[in-house]
Amino acid sequence: MDMLDSFGEIAAPTRPKNDFNYETDCRAALAPLVDGLLDKAEQAGWDRRKAAYTLMFLSAQRVGAGKEERS
Repeated sequence: MDMLDSFGEIAAPTRPKNDFNYETDCRAALAPLVDGLLDKAEQAGWDRRKAAYTLMFLSAQRVGAGKEERS
């Protein structure tokens, strides 16, 4: 099974990156996925707060590695 299949669809942006509400729309699109991922981590036995911290760390690490802009 492909892990990404269990996440469902993510709404595409409807505004340009420089729009004031772009980030708000992105949060709304990603929040259910993050909630689901944290629920799954907790069900597997991971501490929810530690899992959230780890997601922040991994996200920052990947952006720092130059993976934030994919062509």
